Amino acid sequence: MAEGLGSKFWSDNLETYGYYAGGQWLAPVCGDYIASEDPFRAEPWAQIPRCQAEDVDKAVRAAHDAFATGPWGRMSATDRGKMIRRLGAAMAAHADRLAEIETRDNGKRVVDILPGLTGGLVETFEYYAGIADKLQGAVIPTGQSGIFNYTKHEPFGVVACITAWNSPLLIATWKIAPALAAGNTVVLKSSEFASASTLELMKAFEDADLPPGVLNVVTGYGDEAGEALVNHPLVRKVSFTGSLQGGCKVAKIAARTVKSVTMELGGKSPQILFADADLDAAVKGVVGGIFPPAGQSCIAGSRLLVEAPVHDEVLDRIAQMARKARLGPPSDPRTHVGPIANRQHFERVLSHIESARDQGAQLVLGGNAAHPGGAKGWFIEPTIFADVTPDMPLAQDEIFGPVLAVLKFENDGEAIEIANGTIYGLAAGIWTEDYRRALTLADAISAGTIYINNYFNACPMSPVGGYGQSGYGRENGWDGLREFVQTKSVWLSTARGADEPFPV
Repeated sequence: MAEGLGSKFWSDNLETYGYYAGGQWLAPVCGDYIASEDPFRAEPWAQIPRCQAEDVDKAVRAAHDAFATGPWGRMSATDRGKMIRRLGAAMAAHADRLAEIETRDNGKRVVDILPGLTGGLVETFEYYAGIADKLQGAVIPTGQSGIFNYTKHEPFGVVACITAWNSPLLIATWKIAPALAAGNTVVLKSSEFASASTLELMKAFEDADLPPGVLNVVTGYGDEAGEALVNHPLVRKVSFTGSLQGGCKVAKIAARTVKSVTMELGGKSPQILFADADLDAAVKGVVGGIFPPAGQSCIAGSRLLVEAPVHDEVLDRIAQMARKARLGPPSDPRTHVGPIANRQHFERVLSHIESARDQGAQLVLGGNAAHPGGAKGWFIEPTIFADVTPDMPLAQDEIFGPVLAVLKFENDGEAIEIANGTIYGLAAGIWTEDYRRALTLADAISAGTIYINNYFNACPMSPVGGYGQSGYGRENGWDGLREFVQTKSVWLSTARGADEPFPV
């Protein structure tokens, strides 16, 4: 068991959750629980089930029964859409409670959570509810007389959705909505570091009257609950969001039984700032693209590439703006930067900062743990390093914290080379008033999302996903729905009789 995480010890003191399978709340078969720690207070506040293979099997079989023999598998796509729309309404109705739990469970700022629970995430359910009955096949011109060929899209059956600790409700929504719209049933495994808000979401979803087994949630460690879920023979599709290391493990396990997998992994996204950019807007965009979520976003703009003529000015302006950041309780709407989500990651980020100092990067701002208002939690100051070279680990490794690496470039070609010079390819930002240059760079940069004179935007209609080792497959939009279906080709002969197989 990971250090700092409790088990039965906590059961008398903390809010206790069950896991959710077949429409029921269940205790783990081992009787063991994992303590969830409040990142602001640095102390346990709740406990989640430490699910084992037997618990996972219950959830998967409940999902399989709902798909194979329950009403969900026989339901029309239009009626599925109506139910999915009710999920969005239930989320909005319980938004305040969900935001409170997620803020306490992983330290995400309430100003980042609550608007989504009443806006963007609800719109995701509404979007997929609307297209659930619009996933059409095609009639294929085969060039053969007397033959009619058409395609249709069918669900996989039981889908395993594995989510990360940085944005549990957002990631769960991006998986649940399209998976259900495609006709699948879901077993979701949330991170052991942040499961409480997902379990609260299941409580909210009980208002939607989904048939039992359509949505299920298991919790626990990756090498116990996670591996059992991915390896289960009744699971035919896996959608994973998390670290590169975790994704590689999932892909290896899924390959044993040739399961379809979608991967949304890490990033080391560049923001490329040219001398002709609107510097006021660009500086705000760069700072907003890394520090407000404390760098804990897969698309965080953690590398800033600045054209040489404005490098010093931009560095000074970014540092001045970052100094204004107010660290504090994530539940306070006035807080600019909240805590790191868990103790283990807090220590990892500080280790990266210390290594960057040792490797010769110039520390311009921050670099230390912080205790705003005497808080005991896991805060790290907004941190900026200059004189970073492209080969430094600071410019290559995903730190996933409030740490910005600033690099200088001389021309467009060098900017492209540096931007593409990592194993990742999730997102990139381009700041310039020259739109020919912007579109040229958008074509040249290997990343799944390109922002031009803005950063951090997303909507249900637009696909999200990575190039390189940032993953494969897409979430959101029509592309996200297609990840959860398999295509069948049907050949019908309209001719009478058949050709002689062995003509004389």
